[in-house]
Amino acid sequence: MNGPIGFEIRARSGVCNARTGVVSTPHGTFQTPAFMPVGTKGTVKGILPAQVEATGAEILLNNTYHLLVRPGPELVSKMGGVHKFMNWHRPILTDSGGYQAYSLSDTNKVDDDGVTFKSIVDGSTIRLTPERAVEVQNLLGPDILMALDDCPPSIDPNVERPSQARLESVVKRDSGGLSARGARRSAYDHIARLDLANERTVRWLERCIRAHQRKGDQGLFGIVQGGTDLDRRRWSAERIGALDCPGFAIGGVAVGESADDIARIVRFTAPLLPDSKPRYLMGVGYERDLYEAVRAGVDMFDCVLPTRNGRNANAFTTNGQLRLRNAKYADDPSPIEVGCDCDACTPGPNGHFSRGYLRHLFMADEMLGPMLVTIHNLRHFQRFMADLRQTIASDHWSTFTTRWPVALGRAPEIPSK
Repeated sequence: MNGPIGFEIRARSGVCNARTGVVSTPHGTFQTPAFMPVGTKGTVKGILPAQVEATGAEILLNNTYHLLVRPGPELVSKMGGVHKFMNWHRPILTDSGGYQAYSLSDTNKVDDDGVTFKSIVDGSTIRLTPERAVEVQNLLGPDILMALDDCPPSIDPNVERPSQARLESVVKRDSGGLSARGARRSAYDHIARLDLANERTVRWLERCIRAHQRKGDQGLFGIVQGGTDLDRRRWSAERIGALDCPGFAIGGVAVGESADDIARIVRFTAPLLPDSKPRYLMGVGYERDLYEAVRAGVDMFDCVLPTRNGRNANAFTTNGQLRLRNAKYADDPSPIEVGCDCDACTPGPNGHFSRGYLRHLFMADEMLGPMLVTIHNLRHFQRFMADLRQTIASDHWSTFTTRWPVALGRAPEIPSK
């Protein structure tokens, strides 16, 4: 491979754009399509690195902004970098902080030079420019780092009802302090905001490339923006994809759009990115979203859903989610899912962990409950991706959706047995 990140396509579907492959990094390889568990602060909450690896995960994600505010990249570097710091010796990807400029929009300010944050730890001011975002990630030491991007609101409040409360503060920031309601009347121009974000994201990627000091052992990915506007997605993909990066991401997705919009954007955008390099869909998502994106030709994914939902007693299954706090599971002897080979579902010397027992753990605030459901959820997503890789090679897509009905939609909670 030329550079620290290589990508070899192993198989292609004959009926859609899906492909399988292997990404090579300084800390080993991972198979694609790949799902990356999210270890925001240098840990996948509640479980050991060895348990994360046992679920089938071959790469995980750390959050640049959160490691910047605590404990700081200089300390992580002093301790040997993120791999040694968190005792994870497989590949790691770090995001850039661009999404936090969106998600923490009520406490930051974006301008042409970068983003000014208010620290969530001590309230101090943090300035993140493209150069500083790369410097922080160079110090952290992941295999793959992401360029700083400008993530705009996906939904135009003048014509669409926002599906996320966060949009109120984002639009207020981007329209000179007006509320979303006021922005609909006057100051906020959504098309102009998308154009500005696109132009900034290209300029910032160029600055990131120039600032990158560890080109020999870290790969820098660029990010495509454009909201739900396909013309602007094309503009961004063409300009970002033309720059010298070992991989590219589709950003600004799953920030308020419907599942149908997510699929439409990804189906349009993925084929515009270089075929020979890995394509990464950021922050997605539910099984239906993953299924559609894999068929569109996406290779990498991350999302907090399996871990966050696991901590909140929501277990993923092939037919939908189980909400284990529901009283109907109090005396249910079944495992979360028959056929799952995770540590929660697989019979041990004393049998599996029952739904009734798991409900008890959550109702009693015992930390074993979130641990077990987190492990199950992570294994669920790794099993899903492994089956997708096999399906791409065989092209037997109808049998895949028979095994995974949840891939055809966000299925309702399945009944207790």
